[in-house]
Amino acid sequence: MTLSMLRYTKLPAQYPCAIKSGVTTVAPSAFIVATVLLESMQALACRSISHQHCVLSHIYSCTPLKANISRRMDYFWRRRAIDNTGLVNSLRENGTITTSRVAEVMEQIDRGLFVPAGVGDPYFDTPAPIGYNATISAPHMHAACLELLKDHLQPGMRALDIGSVGETGRAVGVEHISELTEKSVENVQKCNAAHLLTSDSLSLHTGDGRKGYPDLAPYDAIHVGAAAPTIPPALIEQLKPGGRMVIPVGDVFQDLVVIDKDMQGEVKQWDYTQVRYVPLTDRQMQLEKEQ
Repeated sequence: MTLSMLRYTKLPAQYPCAIKSGVTTVAPSAFIVATVLLESMQALACRSISHQHCVLSHIYSCTPLKANISRRMDYFWRRRAIDNTGLVNSLRENGTITTSRVAEVMEQIDRGLFVPAGVGDPYFDTPAPIGYNATISAPHMHAACLELLKDHLQPGMRALDIGSVGETGRAVGVEHISELTEKSVENVQKCNAAHLLTSDSLSLHTGDGRKGYPDLAPYDAIHVGAAAPTIPPALIEQLKPGGRMVIPVGDVFQDLVVIDKDMQGEVKQWDYTQVRYVPLTDRQMQLEKEQ
């Protein structure tokens, strides 16, 4: 978102709006990796891979900005569409999608390919379970994150977790449950972004999302699909100067936090809106919730 989008099963009652983002990303796993091709307007609007987050290191200067704090997720409509095109049109009508680039990206990736049959309505604006105590995020969250990151998802750029890049860029998804990583690959192979896997423009990996993916860092855009108690230092470190990260932060009360790193490496953050995501955790803790 993401960039990409996708997520989990057995969503806790206190997280009714959780998603495509948990700490996983990619369709049927924890959060479908929405790898968006803004360069050729061929993108992954749904991604399913796990993400995980930690705490912001003291070495970074983080200056909170008073912006959009009064916005609430109640603002977004909960509507059902008959197909993916109808879903995107609905998101445009209610103001969640504000640019044609994001609309085209989401239209090209059918959300129905990433929601397991019989467990949820892929075209209803709500999270849906995808197994292993993971969910796929609500469409409006995928759209909102893509809008926030679109300027950092240009041709030639790199995106972590949820990404939007062109043929000359790179999108990287990280999921901590190997079964979800495998399922994510299968889902991507069924959609319009399948060619990205063979061209190495998109890669999905099993690992601890809280540690990012240093092998391909730094990243112009980082998307996290699960709520971290604090911001993982590794993700800040892997954010490229001039880049942006979007990550839900908090426990019971959560905010979608936007983090910008300037060309001098100074980090600033501001709250975009209040959200409800599944918690960012490790494999063991996530699987224990199913028992």
